[in-house]
Amino acid sequence: MLELRHLKTLHALRESDSLVDAAERLHLTQSALSHQFKELEERLGMQLFVRKTKPVRFTSAGLRLLQLTDAVLPLLRGAERDLARLAGGTAGRLHMAIECHSCFQWLMPTIDQFRDAWPEVELDLASGFSFAPLPALARGDLDLVVTSDPLELAGITYVPLFTYEAMLAVANQHALAGKPYVVPEDLIGETLITYPVERERLDIFTRFLEPADVEPAQLRTSELTVMMMQLVASGRGVCGLPNWALHEYSSRGYVTAKRLGSKGLFATLYAAIRTDMLDAPFMRDFLLTAKDTSFANLEGVSVAR
Repeated sequence: MLELRHLKTLHALRESDSLVDAAERLHLTQSALSHQFKELEERLGMQLFVRKTKPVRFTSAGLRLLQLTDAVLPLLRGAERDLARLAGGTAGRLHMAIECHSCFQWLMPTIDQFRDAWPEVELDLASGFSFAPLPALARGDLDLVVTSDPLELAGITYVPLFTYEAMLAVANQHALAGKPYVVPEDLIGETLITYPVERERLDIFTRFLEPADVEPAQLRTSELTVMMMQLVASGRGVCGLPNWALHEYSSRGYVTAKRLGSKGLFATLYAAIRTDMLDAPFMRDFLLTAKDTSFANLEGVSVAR
């Protein structure tokens, strides 16, 4: 009665929080996914989740199947890895770099899982803050780069991981905290706190301030997100961060998160890979693990469109 595809669709629905996003994640139409759930519920004679709720609210039957899903899908992934080893391609190298300071929050758990599953693969992580990682990828010095700024390079494929919203962190007492959203002109008199990277790699400059020909009063840099949040909370500047990095602090009331522009400022994070490595079993598994870890642990991310 139950099939693996049912468990996978339930897992996707829980991680995506809506039928639309779950369908995109599974590469199905929304109507096809709805039909699949309806068919399963008719077989079982029970409803699995409450329609038109966000986040999705599962019934007792749905929660029981999710328990089964959590037990079965890791076993399935492990079996697939073992079969890939039997078919060859178990050894290899995965040297990667990231262009995103806040990416460590989801990348480190991904790497830990990958090491356990692929002990034969030589794994190394370098910071991409002090050199140009994408040209290094094209040369073969690296095997994967996490970036939100894809460049058109021969032989490089960009695999979307997830979409996120860039937001502005301000002190709770700041005048901007009461506005529905921030416009570029609001930052003319502000100290903008950023990571110590080139401004052409920061969305708040390239896609928000510079198109409006606006320059903040001062710039200040910090390597650590927690230090940036302390500076913001004490009224010594404002800071642009991805929503997932900011959520930990705004949800606890340390700072206030504001949308950049009336419609928000959205970006997609990619894994850049040399095209000839796309079919390597360990590379495919790393990408799946990265996506699963991101959707399971990061607040506010969505399926890349």
